[in-house]
Amino acid sequence: MLEVRRLRLLAEFARRGSIAATAAALGYTPSAVSQQLSALEREARVPLLDRTARSAELTDAGRRLAARAEEILTLVETAEAELSAQSDTPTGRVVVTAFPTAAVAFAPALARGLGEHPGLAFVLRQTRPADGIRQVQNGEVDIALVDDWTGKVPEKSPAALEFFHLRRDPLVLVVPEGHPLSDPERPVRLQELREEPWMAAPPGEPSRQAVDRLLDSVGGARPVPWEFEGLHTILSLVARGIGITAVPALALAAGDQGVAVRRIPECTLAREVYAVTRTASVRRPSVAVTLRAIYAAARDVQIVAPEF
Repeated sequence: MLEVRRLRLLAEFARRGSIAATAAALGYTPSAVSQQLSALEREARVPLLDRTARSAELTDAGRRLAARAEEILTLVETAEAELSAQSDTPTGRVVVTAFPTAAVAFAPALARGLGEHPGLAFVLRQTRPADGIRQVQNGEVDIALVDDWTGKVPEKSPAALEFFHLRRDPLVLVVPEGHPLSDPERPVRLQELREEPWMAAPPGEPSRQAVDRLLDSVGGARPVPWEFEGLHTILSLVARGIGITAVPALALAAGDQGVAVRRIPECTLAREVYAVTRTASVRRPSVAVTLRAIYAAARDVQIVAPEF
């Protein structure tokens, strides 16, 4: 009898290509992954991995079983969803992972909406979008809230995943209260932004890439922002009058004090926010009711600013 948990490890190994990467993706040690895959080989009674001192790769039998493992795992989850669907009452544990600004912005509405279902145990974690998608794929979490600045996430999605668009999140200008640009009656001119002290996330962060694209459009030499980890750290520094920044509007959902928010003229920079889940999970009452609560949270979240 092939053990389902070990089949999941094999499917992840087929995606990752190494025992070390599989262990890192699933939160195991390489030794534990190797031992479980060896146990699966004994269950299958054929070699599944061709091992050397430094690497391992799937045998032909391993590739065939890995392909079947994806089908088997989907069928198991579909069967579980169908059994759950026999009851209209959402019960059990639902784990959602979200990028930090979505977690902060959506958490209050999710807590209110899901509080109506006492049989539901809800868990909200924070992680990077790429990690969230991986965790949904390997079954660690039920739903991931992810963001994308390219508009291409659904086109890249594996067949076993469903992407649900939640909202568009534009890049907005944030300045200290009392700053000349804090006056909503005063138009924002891109060229005057060139002379301001800027702050932004470190290079490589999606929000930093958006800020760099914005600063490229102001003309002249591009300002070099001071770099700080965490958008809420940056917003707290703006509130203290240290500089200005541009962030996705959802970062302001916590109602940060001491800052003013302005739309940026002629700026189309924005990210799209999605909920991602496995196709086989959508019919589970617990997942379905959580998706509805996420939709409501994304729709109703308020950005506290005169222009929004």
